[in-house]
Amino acid sequence: MKPALNILQSVFGYNDFRPLQQTIVERLIAGHDALVLMPTGGGKSLCYQVPALARDGCGIVISPLIALMQDQVDALCELGVKAAYLNSTLEPGIAQGIEQALLRGELDMLYIAPERLVQARTLALLERARIALFAIDEAHCVSQWGHDFRADYLQLSLLHQRFPAVPRIALTATADARTRAEIVSRLNLESAEKYIAGFDRPNIRYRITLKSTPRQQLLGFLRAEHRHDAGIVYCLSRKKVEETAAWLQQEGFNALPYHAGLPATLRATHQSRFLREEAVIMVATIAFGMGIDKPDVRFVAHLDLPKTIEAYYQETGRAGRDGLPANAWMVYGLQDVLKLRQMMESSEGSADHKRAEQQRLNAMLGLCEITTCRRQALLNYFGDELPEPCGNCDTCLEPVPTWDGTEAARMALSATYRTGQRFGVNHLIDVLRGVENDKILQSDHHCLPTFGVGKKLDKTQWNSVFRQLVARGYLNADLERFGALRLQDKCRALLRGEESLELRLDIARKAQRQQTRQALPEDLDVELWEALRECRRELAASQGIPPYIVFQDRTLQEMCAHLPRSIAEFGTLIGVGERKRDKYGSAFLDVIGRHRSPTPS
Repeated sequence: MKPALNILQSVFGYNDFRPLQQTIVERLIAGHDALVLMPTGGGKSLCYQVPALARDGCGIVISPLIALMQDQVDALCELGVKAAYLNSTLEPGIAQGIEQALLRGELDMLYIAPERLVQARTLALLERARIALFAIDEAHCVSQWGHDFRADYLQLSLLHQRFPAVPRIALTATADARTRAEIVSRLNLESAEKYIAGFDRPNIRYRITLKSTPRQQLLGFLRAEHRHDAGIVYCLSRKKVEETAAWLQQEGFNALPYHAGLPATLRATHQSRFLREEAVIMVATIAFGMGIDKPDVRFVAHLDLPKTIEAYYQETGRAGRDGLPANAWMVYGLQDVLKLRQMMESSEGSADHKRAEQQRLNAMLGLCEITTCRRQALLNYFGDELPEPCGNCDTCLEPVPTWDGTEAARMALSATYRTGQRFGVNHLIDVLRGVENDKILQSDHHCLPTFGVGKKLDKTQWNSVFRQLVARGYLNADLERFGALRLQDKCRALLRGEESLELRLDIARKAQRQQTRQALPEDLDVELWEALRECRRELAASQGIPPYIVFQDRTLQEMCAHLPRSIAEFGTLIGVGERKRDKYGSAFLDVIGRHRSPTPS
């Protein structure tokens, strides 16, 4: 290992290998295959870079990250490594020059995008060159069940067939047991030694809280802890990315949007600024982040629930790569889950794929609702074990109060069953609380035994009960009837009185209200309140006027309390004159209508 250690010290400036690195490097230098799972920032790159320099020939790195290849190559060239890349961004003449340099043996490392590698012309080129090894980076992209699937990765088994004597190393930071098995199968790595480093990132503090006023929650978090730090804010939609970035800029933060719908040149500019400037906040969809090697990202915030624990782990892992303290902060709500499930159902995936995605989403929601150490649960999902609670997550630092929710849960399940398992949360809560609105009366649900039995709990408390029943698998969304809830087999024992149920006591609502500028009514539907405020903000922005000129907060509270169904009803609210009724009524009624549970067909 003296040559490898010399390379490590002389080229990369490290005195010693980290745990597992030396064993992996030894195996590759000896010409054998390896599958490596290491957390982000754990030193995966050195596992192939050192052997590529130690072995005769050029190391070929297959990477899906075209936008980052230039930075990766520049970093290696700074170290004196003769590196280059081949992808679709190069002019033909420049690409031809790199190909000739490879054939002349003048390159130590060559990065190639998977779609280019599988072309017949590229394979013919590689067969004429001296290859030290193949490194398949972000190997989880081969998994059709995963969150970063790339179709071109499915063809990478040809490396084993066309270059049987060249060692291969597949690397990823995120893969559960199922994904690991798929990587092995699809890449023909059955004979590869598997190296799984611990998934724990002890410097990251995990914090997950209930979504009430998400923008104000984020603003409080940033101002209190990260006013001058670099970080990433993840949103589910492109529209939300752009709006959140613009809003953060108005609040004095250096925030930039990033999503696949932006022009490529603008995305590249924003990515470059994030990597090269201080205290830049990137507001992004999941299109941003994979392979980002920025060590001083101090926080990753999620304004929407990620689809899977794998996605959450990988995205939060972009914080604190330098090993210094960092925050993984997230707000979530039941509407996030229902929205994601609707997206899954409308996707073109097979029934098995949709079922697997739903299971992973349930696991993600379960992580949010857990009352014990989050890090233990997160690591356990990947088959890793933490013997003691971590002491560096919110549930460890501030133990979650619980209450005996057995009876409330039975009421919720009974209401779901007796209404035919065809209705959403809002309608079920109205049944339990004895609300005699048109929908209740038309469906005769005021005649049910469960009507009005839950008056002791307010709407927010019932939302918490239903959310936790979904998280724990007692209820699930009906994928054929968006918004409706259905009982699962697991609820039988609870309904029969054979088990009890401890639920989280949600106290976030009171804490978050302290961040707002004025007290809100106790029974205010916070999710609808935020949706109405967002509608008001958009209308104001389109006209270049302050939001309060559209409507004052009192009027929005009136909308929450009375839930008008028509323009005429809307016109009776405090603060709504005829002109505003005619000008804005339809927009706000649409928001209120979307918030209601849909009427069953």
